[in-house]
Amino acid sequence: MKKLTTILMCSFIPGIAYAVALDTETPKTITSEKIEYNVKTETIKTSGETEIVNQTGQRMTLTDSYISPDGESLSGNDIKLWLGDHVYIESDNIVREGVKTIAYDSLFTACQDCDPYGNAWEITAKKIIHNEDTHMLRFFNPVLWTYDIPVMWLPFYQMPDPSVKYKTGFLMPDFESTNNMGTQINVPFYINFSDTHDLTVTASYLTQENPLFQIEHRLNMDHSEYRTHGAFTRNKDGENRWYIFNDDVIQLGEYARASVFLERASDKTFLQKYGFYDDQPYLDSGAKLEVFGQSSYVVADAHIFQELRRSTGIYAAPSGNILPNIRGTYQTAPIFKETYLTFDADVLGISGDGTSSQRLIGDARIVSPWTLWGGNRITASVSARYDVYNFYKSEMIDTSEFSGLKDRFLPSGYVEWGLPLFKTTSNWTQVIEPKARFTVMQKTDDEQFTLNNDSAGTFLSDTTLFSDNRFAGLDLWENGTYADYGVRYSAFNTKGKTFELFLGQTYDFYDRADTNPNSGFHNGASDYVGRISYNNNKWLNFATRFRIDQENFSLQHLETSAYLRKGKNFINIGHIWSQQFIDEYTVGDDINEINAGVGVQLSERWSVRFNAVYNATYDRFQRHTGGIFYTHPCYYLSLQYRRDNAVKYDYVGNTTFQFKFGMSINGQKY
Repeated sequence: MKKLTTILMCSFIPGIAYAVALDTETPKTITSEKIEYNVKTETIKTSGETEIVNQTGQRMTLTDSYISPDGESLSGNDIKLWLGDHVYIESDNIVREGVKTIAYDSLFTACQDCDPYGNAWEITAKKIIHNEDTHMLRFFNPVLWTYDIPVMWLPFYQMPDPSVKYKTGFLMPDFESTNNMGTQINVPFYINFSDTHDLTVTASYLTQENPLFQIEHRLNMDHSEYRTHGAFTRNKDGENRWYIFNDDVIQLGEYARASVFLERASDKTFLQKYGFYDDQPYLDSGAKLEVFGQSSYVVADAHIFQELRRSTGIYAAPSGNILPNIRGTYQTAPIFKETYLTFDADVLGISGDGTSSQRLIGDARIVSPWTLWGGNRITASVSARYDVYNFYKSEMIDTSEFSGLKDRFLPSGYVEWGLPLFKTTSNWTQVIEPKARFTVMQKTDDEQFTLNNDSAGTFLSDTTLFSDNRFAGLDLWENGTYADYGVRYSAFNTKGKTFELFLGQTYDFYDRADTNPNSGFHNGASDYVGRISYNNNKWLNFATRFRIDQENFSLQHLETSAYLRKGKNFINIGHIWSQQFIDEYTVGDDINEINAGVGVQLSERWSVRFNAVYNATYDRFQRHTGGIFYTHPCYYLSLQYRRDNAVKYDYVGNTTFQFKFGMSINGQKY
């Protein structure tokens, strides 16, 4: 028996994985070139490269190891405790105490072989403790190194390991600097309630203003999601300034959805001054309920607006709050061939400044499309609409004030013709399609009702042609009979390249009342409108739409966008120019604005981006932004600036600089 024990004490198993099941703390599997198990001392010794995986799945690699009987301590060379694909703790002295793994005089990094000239970052510490239950790493006397250069020391630091997706704690701060509020330091604190519920609270210190506090709340449930963010400060003038935005979406079964939205600010300039402004002209709060069907759709919503713009005095812009707003539509199955019926209903209430109006619309339409000999396409439609309005102290178009009921009947119909002609070669397919529509309507010049409604005038463009109503809303309606006509040419090939050209015009058979000289509509023939687009499906996407005077063929309006891309480099350009008339004979200042963006990939990791909006009419930038960005597998940083030249009330445009830095561990940013 003694001889057998001696043999067992000296036995070894080369080149295989050895399973051990002494207790829960003992390694589960050991893989090595050579494994020796001492039966008397119950210790394990390995030779060569070794991998140890314990019961919890924790993995360790080392060379020439020695493992204690209870598995709580081991020694060896090049010991690495792996926490992710490229994340490990390296130490020559690692011990276990229950669920804790303790590494002394250790190194932590997520940048294994990320650069040929060294780790991008690593943390050395007198002691690192990894808790397998909480998945937290605790560093004692840590030093942060960047490419072997020490950059920061802390007495204590802790962070979650890469297996943790969400963990309560401080996030990486970022820095901003503005020319009217000084330096701003943002320190975010993240609170995790569950995998679907969290909160971020950010305290911002400003050197020339009082502190700013921000909050962002997120909650996802099985059939709903809730989003809220806002900010608050009491400035040095003793004013409470704040904003709150909320957006909730609730699924009410397969065919219904509800939304609640809130946008509110303490004043017109808070969002702009503190960098939360996103060019929104107003804030919209309210609720919406949507019901879906196979052939129907109903939506009921309400809106309460907060205006952020200066008063323009232009009545074409809607004003007041909307309650209620109910719209429904239903389309039948084909009655015969492809002919179908649609029914629409619309209820709208607008109130504000001591006035109010309510509107009820009912509309029925029959649409009958036909394809005839030679490829001719004919679509005929007849509709009848009836409106009932109730006004209270509402200002009418003739500037009089009116309270009471008004109604109108709006029958209309159209016939549309098109003939697409195809020509196909081995690579390209070309299509040329002349198109015309003749629309008959009741003339309603004297029944357009109030100044403030849901309509905002009309503007002739290629998208306006061949539409049922050329006004932006439902309250203002077209007048009399008119015809639209144009021709479209398009071509596309097997490689995805496309080209399109369209040119068209409209003709009014009745004199238009109070025609806006900038609209493009005239009594009789309108201006010409068109568009050109090209996409080579590789590096260029170009589109432009234009309007040309129908008498002298001078350019009246031009919108152009172009996007050029090669790899990660890009240029995007947008331009809008429009001739502006004060009246039929007086020319005002042109609208002339350029929006341009550039992105250049300087190297695999370095890039710069720039974007600007330039007002060429007054020869000044409205705003411009730019920055330099560095993206590394193990960390990221950016330095950006933003210049805003807007002037509004107490806000004067400023320049803001922002610096961001963070570490990336297994694709997660810290």
